[in-house]
Amino acid sequence: MAIESVLPANFGYAILVYVYSFVMLMYLGMKVGAARKKFGVKYPTMYSDKDQIFNCIQRAHQNTLEVYPQWLLFQTIAALHYPSAASVLGAIWVTSRFSYAWGYYTGDPAKRMHGVYGYIGLFGVLLISIYVALNLIGVL
Repeated sequence: MAIESVLPANFGYAILVYVYSFVMLMYLGMKVGAARKKFGVKYPTMYSDKDQIFNCIQRAHQNTLEVYPQWLLFQTIAALHYPSAASVLGAIWVTSRFSYAWGYYTGDPAKRMHGVYGYIGLFGVLLISIYVALNLIGVL
């Protein structure tokens, strides 16, 4: 049985959002690597005692990694039932992580809120996942 016969139509959009999220994670990771070199923060040190900018760059990446597994789970559940809606919501979330990081990179942690619109995508796929779960157990 081919995978295409199991997945819903338009699931390809969800796959493209996963690829987009991979690109975003690689970008954030490369920014941390470049900042380590620029500010002289050696591995395994996570944060600098001297450079706030480095800490902001590191924190933008770390925070994204902290929420990424949950987003992946809810994105997948939502996309298996509503691939188009989940793909739009996922693209919003991934794009917001760039905005979040670029705001944080200024060295002013309050500017990370430029990515606050990402909650539309995160809570959107969470709500769809809850709807799917309730539907599967016969509550809806």
